[in-house]
Amino acid sequence: MTKQRINSARKSFCSALLLCLATAIPSPAQTFSTLLSFNGTGGGGSNGAFAQGLDGDLYATAEGGPQSDDAGTIYKITPSGMLTTLYAFACQGESCPNGADPYAGLVLATDGSFYGTTTGGGAVFHGTVFRINHGDFALLHSFNYKQGRDPYAGLIQATDGNLYGTTEQNGSHNGGTVFKITPGGKLTTLYNFCSQTNCADGQYPYAGLVQAADGNFYGTTLNGGTSGSECGNGVSGCGTVFKITPVGTLTTLYSFCSLTNCTDGANPYAGLVQAADGNFYGTTWQGGNCPPGCSSGTVFRITSAGTLTTLHAFDVTDGSKPYAGLAQATDGNFYGTTSEGGAHNQGTVFKITSGGTLTNLHSFCSQTNCADGADPRAGLTQATNGSLYGTTSSGGAIGAGTVFKLSSRWLVPFVESLPTSGNVGAAVIILGTKLAGTTAVSFSGTAATFTVVSGTEITTTVPSGATTGFVTVTTPSGKLKSNKKFRIIS
Repeated sequence: MTKQRINSARKSFCSALLLCLATAIPSPAQTFSTLLSFNGTGGGGSNGAFAQGLDGDLYATAEGGPQSDDAGTIYKITPSGMLTTLYAFACQGESCPNGADPYAGLVLATDGSFYGTTTGGGAVFHGTVFRINHGDFALLHSFNYKQGRDPYAGLIQATDGNLYGTTEQNGSHNGGTVFKITPGGKLTTLYNFCSQTNCADGQYPYAGLVQAADGNFYGTTLNGGTSGSECGNGVSGCGTVFKITPVGTLTTLYSFCSLTNCTDGANPYAGLVQAADGNFYGTTWQGGNCPPGCSSGTVFRITSAGTLTTLHAFDVTDGSKPYAGLAQATDGNFYGTTSEGGAHNQGTVFKITSGGTLTNLHSFCSQTNCADGADPRAGLTQATNGSLYGTTSSGGAIGAGTVFKLSSRWLVPFVESLPTSGNVGAAVIILGTKLAGTTAVSFSGTAATFTVVSGTEITTTVPSGATTGFVTVTTPSGKLKSNKKFRIIS
């Protein structure tokens, strides 16, 4: 169903590439640069956001390839745009034992490995969960019909050390699932969607989860809910926002298209981000009111209690059809992409404040033959050098997609802790840029002992007396603050 709808727009990536001369489009506040053009046939680019590694490089997956037996790749790029293929999925006939078509991004776990999913392949071609570390690949799990199939979303590592994710389809009621999997590969299904009449609890969780400060997980479903409207796919309901506890108790917080003409949005392909203010922010692919009758998608805010506010309704000129979610950058604003709309109807990069003021930062296909890319379906990642990185699924030198960077004087370097919470004495990895020569590390002002592993990695432990607050690293170039508060768990 959903897979058929998107396959025609996404099916190719090649490990060979054509590096482009960086093309910068300046504006008063930011600089857009095309770092590289993928060299493949058909679609291209990644559908999942980048994940920064311990080495400071950016890691991602891509589907397909130029040959009939290509089933996708795992790759990394340097912040300047040099690409290395780490692993290539492959099929022999109908057999793709290690997985095929990785659609989502990767997650860097506390063990230094990346974990991810594929939408196909495995023992019965229902998708897989895998681990990769320095090119060392391990298959952790193959989904079967009962456990769910087609995990389009990536994984998150929770505070308990386990990984959590969703499958878009199947499960006990053919509506998709929420699951937990240990780093060793033991999988537990926590919830089966469509457990309620008419899938009032949601159907087809296309996006992944976010673990909130309260310890619960929050996410979205593409369809289902209680609105009673039909928003495509031939099924009832226009999607939901839900909360689920670590043991699997689910609460539906909101059903989209609850307002006339779906002015509150419909069909969220993307997941949520919990912002510094404690609220959740996300996008819907359809719905809105821009002007009446327009259905180009929305940006919304929702509280943990389920109160939803539509912050912006896209009107095509400023973007349309956002597949991806939002990233809150260190300037406090949210950044995202739309797959369509903009000046050339090939998608946009935008910034939006928590109050709903939206600024279009770039309209794709602004260059001849769309050399700057087109149709971005992945979200953005802010690297510790401060810049935002993303991909497009088409455009570029031969139409196979691009990698781009957005820099701004407001987006300054920072450090990131892994994990973002823990108790006193817990081991913590700090990711950053130009960390060599670091002279001090502190947790909310409390000094910590540390070891500089490299220019991009520091290891430390949570010091006695630390309280919830920002991690600060003192380098020869100045002090760097963490992008999020480190939460002390008592």
